[in-house]
Order: sequence, then structure tokens, then C-alpha cells
Amino acid sequence: MHTAADRLEFSPPDTPGVVRAFMLALLAHGLLVAALTWGVHWQRNAQIVNVEAELWAAMPVAAAPRLQAPLPETPEPIKPPVLPEPAPVPVPVPPPVAAPEPPKVDIALEREKQRLQKQKQEQLAREQQEKLKQAQLEQARLQQEKLKEAQRKAEQLKKEQAQKAKLAQEKKLAEQQARQREAQRAEHMKRIAGLADASGAPGASGTALKSAGPSANYAGRIVARIKPNIVFTDTISGNPTAVVEVHAAPDGKILASKLTRSSGVPAWDEAVLRAIAKTEVLPRDTDGRVPSPLEISFRPKD
Repeated sequence: MHTAADRLEFSPPDTPGVVRAFMLALLAHGLLVAALTWGVHWQRNAQIVNVEAELWAAMPVAAAPRLQAPLPETPEPIKPPVLPEPAPVPVPVPPPVAAPEPPKVDIALEREKQRLQKQKQEQLAREQQEKLKQAQLEQARLQQEKLKEAQRKAEQLKKEQAQKAKLAQEKKLAEQQARQREAQRAEHMKRIAGLADASGAPGASGTALKSAGPSANYAGRIVARIKPNIVFTDTISGNPTAVVEVHAAPDGKILASKLTRSSGVPAWDEAVLRAIAKTEVLPRDTDGRVPSPLEISFRPKD
């Protein structure tokens, strides 16, 4: 009994923190296995990377302390191994995937759809052209109707203007005829009123109170007055006539005379003009007047 007690007394004490150290060792080995697994997997998909790792014992063994040195109450924890940071894994670029060829059925449907759409567009274009043509025809018809209406109105206006002009002309003609009838009636009444003062012969056909021209023998009286003043001694063949126009005052005084038709004998013409100037005064007619102007004919052998 004594011997067993001595042995227990001098035996080394139990190492403290064995469980903790064991757990740390398991954690370190687990990290190491994970790193190796990741490295092997990475080497398969990427280029080879040199990796160095330190191997630790599976179970850490601590030496027994000396008797002279006091043991620490709490041993320091074992630090896990520092592993190198893994290199970035390059992301592989997937190759371009070619677009799948559309089925032939879809191509046929698309073509049929395009054809139907084209036919619809052509149909719409034809309908629009037809509508435009109809609109143009309708516009042309309306313009033709407007033109016909304008022509009809112009013709109607022309007829109305012609009718108005005709009525105005007829009215003017009627007024003119009425004025003429009124003037004729007034002249007739005036003539009737003055018949008592008429001085014409019983068989005269005139309408004036007095005759405007000279009497029948007045020209002979004038020639008889002028001819004694003619001085002409030349001998001529034939009996030429010189016609002279004489202008006289109301009292018979001769104002002017001119030769209106020559006798062909200048000497006879000059003698007649000199005789008229020498006469100076013409005789009065039966009514006491001296008509002016007078045309008097002179012949040398009368």
C-alpha cells in the first residue's frame, strides 16, 4: 500500500489542454485536406500551380516539464498552419453557340405571311387609286356642271340685256316719234295760224308767209342795173357766160362780189366784176328786200 502511494506521488501530472489540442489538430488536418482537394480539382481545369505544404503530426506530443521549473497554468494554443492564398481561378469563356437553323415549316409560314401582306398592300393601293380616280371624276363632273350653269346664266343675262336694250330702243324710238309728231302738230298749227298773213300768189304751193327767194323778174332787173356799167370793146366768138356771186346789205348796198364760174374770156370776166363794183347799190325786190347772196349770169350778146 505504501509503495503504490509513493509511485502515484512521484508520477508526472496529467498534461492540461489535451482535448483542446486535439480539436485544433483535427481542424488543421481538415483545412489541409480541403486545400489539397481544391488544388487537385484546380489542376484539372487550369494550368499547374506549384504548392508547398507543411505536414504536421497527427497528435502533438509535449515533453514533460522539469521538476525545477513551474508549469504554466494555461499552455499557449497551437497556431494552425498558414496556408498560401490560392491563385484566382480564370473563368472559362464559353464558345459561341451557333443559332439553330429555323425549321423549314417556319420559313414557309413566314413566306406565306409576307405574300399575304404584300397582296393586302397591293389591294389597299388599288383601292386608294380607285377612290382617287372616282374623286377626280366626281370633281370633273362638278366642274362641268358649274361651267354649264355659268354658261346658262351668261346666256340668260345676255338675253335679258338684249331684251332691255330692245325695250330701251323701242322706248327711245317711241319718244322720238312722239316728239316728231308734236313738232309737226305745232308746225301745222303755226302754219294754220299764219295763213292769213301769207304773201304768195294764189296758186303758190309754199308754206311760208313770204317767199325766201327773189321774184321771177328780179334777176333781169339786176342785170339791167349792172349791164350799162360794163365796158367791153373786144370782139369774141360765141356768147360765153360769166357767173358772179354778189353779197349785199339789207338796203341793197353791194358788199362783195366774186366770180364763181368763168366765161373762158378773162377780159369779159374782169369787165363784169368792174361793172358790179361801179353799180354799188342793187335794186329792191317786189317785197322790199334785197336777197343775199345772189348768183347773176352775164353774157356779152344778151
